[in-house]
Amino acid sequence: MSPRKRKLASNSTNGEVAVLPPASLEDGDHSPESLPHQVSQYFSARRECPQRLGDSFFDQPCIHLAKALLGKVLVRTLADGTELRGRVVETEAYLGGEDKASHSYQGKRTPRNAAMFMKPGTIYVYPIYGIYLCMNISSRGDGAAVLLRSLEPLLGVERMQELRSVRRKESRRALKDKDLCNGPSKLCQALAIQRGFDRRDLATDEEIWLEEDPSAEQPHAVVSASRIGIGYAEEWTAKPLRFYVLGNRCVSVADRQAERGSADHVT
Repeated sequence: MSPRKRKLASNSTNGEVAVLPPASLEDGDHSPESLPHQVSQYFSARRECPQRLGDSFFDQPCIHLAKALLGKVLVRTLADGTELRGRVVETEAYLGGEDKASHSYQGKRTPRNAAMFMKPGTIYVYPIYGIYLCMNISSRGDGAAVLLRSLEPLLGVERMQELRSVRRKESRRALKDKDLCNGPSKLCQALAIQRGFDRRDLATDEEIWLEEDPSAEQPHAVVSASRIGIGYAEEWTAKPLRFYVLGNRCVSVADRQAERGSADHVT
């Protein structure tokens, strides 16, 4: 593919498939202690990790951040030293005050959504249906945040299986890798992201952070589609504020119409 034909992701809310350049270098921790530790090959001391994303990365407009997060690696270290890793393949942008699907619509501030108004890179964890959790990351702009919707498991798959099995019947077969983190609550379960992670800083936290993916070599096409489960948001329901890596098997819901309608943007 010619570099001239590649399209960079933009801040437009028009549906599109764009090509991003390659990256540079639910609740509870009920996992068994019998599994062997799996430690990352990338670094041994978190404070010295050159790939770790800092404040400057998170300090960008919400749509930009939602797209920039694709291809980045979410890292979670458990109490026993086991490291879990997943590549971000799907996000949703919630723009704050004007966005009728946002928890901060019309500037609403509550103890629950306080993290949405904190510095970019702050974790916002909230419950749904009383038992599941979703993880968001605050961006530039009051009340704006990005929902992490799906991950591609990279490291610690066996432990993820154990963590996901807590809410599943024992008789069920093990989940396929692609189904471990293909939804916002699923990824919280698989990485033991708990309610207590709310308001923590991804740029400095010792247990969870984001990194560049040093193994990324090729650009990936990004689909812009409507968000999931926000039918109440009137004209905001159809806005293409969900972004995912085209063709990735771990995406929660592929929007074939959005892909076909934007196919001429992929070269």
